[in-house]
Amino acid sequence: MARKRRPAPDTPRASPPVVARAAAPASAATPALPPEPARDGWAGMLLALMMFLAPAVGSPTELMLQDTLKSIVVSLFTLVAALLLFLQLRTRSEPVRWHAIVWLPLLLCAYALGSMAWSHPYLGGVEAIRWFVFSLLVWLGLNTLTPARLNWLAWGVHLGALIAASWAAMQFWAGFGWFPQGPNPGSTFVNRNFYAEFVVCTLPFGMLLLARARTSAKVCLLAASNGFIITTILMTGTRAALMAMWLLLFLAFPLIAWRCGGQLAWPQWSRRLRLGAVAVMLGTVVLLGIMPSVNPKILEEERGVNALQRGVNRTQSIGPNDYSLGVRMVMWRATLNAIKARPVTGLGAGAWESEIPLYQAEGSQLETDYYVHNEFLQMVSEYGLVGWVFLLGLLAYLAVAAWRSWKAEGEEARADQPWRGVMLASLLALLVVSNIGFPWRMAATGALFALCLGGLAASDARLGWRGRLAALPLRWSPLLANACVAATVACLTLALYISQQAAEAERKLVQAAKLALTLTASGRPNSPEMEPTRREILQLVREGVAINRHYRKITPMVADELARWGDWRDATWIWESVLSSRPYVVAIISNAARGHATLGEMDKALAELETAKKIQPRAPAVRSLEVIMLARSGQEAKAYALAKEALAAGLYDYDLVNALFVLAMRARDFPLAEKALQVRMADWPENRARGLFQLGMLYATEMGKPAAALAALREALGLAAEDERREMLQQIPPALRDQLAGAAAPAGPQTSARSK
Repeated sequence: MARKRRPAPDTPRASPPVVARAAAPASAATPALPPEPARDGWAGMLLALMMFLAPAVGSPTELMLQDTLKSIVVSLFTLVAALLLFLQLRTRSEPVRWHAIVWLPLLLCAYALGSMAWSHPYLGGVEAIRWFVFSLLVWLGLNTLTPARLNWLAWGVHLGALIAASWAAMQFWAGFGWFPQGPNPGSTFVNRNFYAEFVVCTLPFGMLLLARARTSAKVCLLAASNGFIITTILMTGTRAALMAMWLLLFLAFPLIAWRCGGQLAWPQWSRRLRLGAVAVMLGTVVLLGIMPSVNPKILEEERGVNALQRGVNRTQSIGPNDYSLGVRMVMWRATLNAIKARPVTGLGAGAWESEIPLYQAEGSQLETDYYVHNEFLQMVSEYGLVGWVFLLGLLAYLAVAAWRSWKAEGEEARADQPWRGVMLASLLALLVVSNIGFPWRMAATGALFALCLGGLAASDARLGWRGRLAALPLRWSPLLANACVAATVACLTLALYISQQAAEAERKLVQAAKLALTLTASGRPNSPEMEPTRREILQLVREGVAINRHYRKITPMVADELARWGDWRDATWIWESVLSSRPYVVAIISNAARGHATLGEMDKALAELETAKKIQPRAPAVRSLEVIMLARSGQEAKAYALAKEALAAGLYDYDLVNALFVLAMRARDFPLAEKALQVRMADWPENRARGLFQLGMLYATEMGKPAAALAALREALGLAAEDERREMLQQIPPALRDQLAGAAAPAGPQTSARSK
């Protein structure tokens, strides 16, 4: 009989009965929990709109990174929603709600602020802002997410995921290119992993909307839209998201449907409508899943030409021998070393990417990535004991919330049961993908994380689960409300300023990197007509670094191109600007040392070399640098011995092999010079034409192998571009040049016809 009296799913419950309820035991001294505000100034609607826009919109230009745009959307919408709520509460004297779960992100925020004093101040400040926005979102959810507003949120989440899925499908099928990104299909995200990890967490909301639908048209539309989103997850082939999706489809959703059937609409569907819903969803997955891709980036990966093949193949490839898992294992081992070294204080909030080179395996010289690809390890490594408190507190709360949701005694508890199940299912998917990714750092996924916690906390308050470790009233007054309004306006002003500065710095640095790469591709970076472009590049870099010198991912790209042109002075100051923020990256330290050595600043070069040797003495870049420094200081015999030892041990890079070739030629050790060229061509095939030319000349002039010389030179001339071919011909002895005349001639009409 109780089920007949329950409200319809879309009907909000009134506040007074909630206040009067005492479903959970509490001491007599514990004050009653305040009700949800009858009016929240449209804050709840703004949160739903935020969850629609954050995944749906993307930057159509490389001059702004995708997650920068999403971070701006989430931050501004959160602050505006808070402002609207505070304005609505200015006349209220009754308490508002608080919950113990809000203390967890606030604890991380406080730690991040403190770590700025002894760890990386910029990265600590970024983390403090991130956890402040997260905490505010949890609190807003606690005080605004009534059942009716949860319905708004579910629609916002589902429609945002649906629009994002549409972009991803167009990228998969046709190579749609509105949004610059890495691996396709990434929708409006940086790459497909970020998209898949977000959208799989939205599936529970779409499925609940389907299970609550009461008309056949709505049922069919929601079945098709959910099937479409599932298909796009298969398109990405992201294995963490696939694992989470299978767990939801075959475990979490059936349990929720069975346990919460009395609170959903689907048990009242006719048999025909149930079969129709299943048929529409499966039909959507199958029909869209067999549509082949014509995107060349997808096809060249050879992981399946359609969504179904890709999803099945990638699921089957999950195993310990997977290459990408092996790369993550390298990061995880380094992180475990950091945890062992700093178990209490941690590295500092956000400081993993700055400090991790000190804990990498011997011989490492490059950052494998900027994040651990495991949120739990990164949390403990950066936050130490505070990180443990957060993780254990979060998992303990979710376990208790799941148990209470399963038991759900009483009419009100059963009415909330589906919503609690959906938010817990979304968080379950998030925890799964967090094991081999970093979704908490993605703006849209992090916002969904916070709102799920806020929604659970709001449900706790509605159901009367109160106490120091649950929901509590928070004293409130008009004076406090006005202070919060003023603080929020200040935060909004600061957020707008930070957003403008971030966008401006990114625009300048990305534009400089694009111009530098374009100039290199032209083959004429040092020609006089390119002088205005070179000046523009340097001006953009100077202005971008002046705004923010911490863009580790973009700025070194410009320096690398400048060094290729021979502009070592400008390249060196750019590398040093990066080192002022990330001082332990061995590859950049080595580059800066090479720059100083090339400029004749040997004291600075030696100082950089010693720094690199203290961090990673066996890194290939460090060995290469030491060889070059010894050779330039007149110690060629010592440099030659060290280079031979490094090649035999496999500790070499392109520069070391080049140096070994030169040193071997000077020592007249021609077999070793030949080996150095062969190693260089095998490991860096993009320079094969130049290597074959040098090898041919070595055979012809020093080793007395005319047949081998002709073969190598013919192949080199065939691979070389026109300008490079002319340069090679000028250096070949006249006797050999006559024999190679046919190889040097440009391709004739017959060759072109065959190519066609």
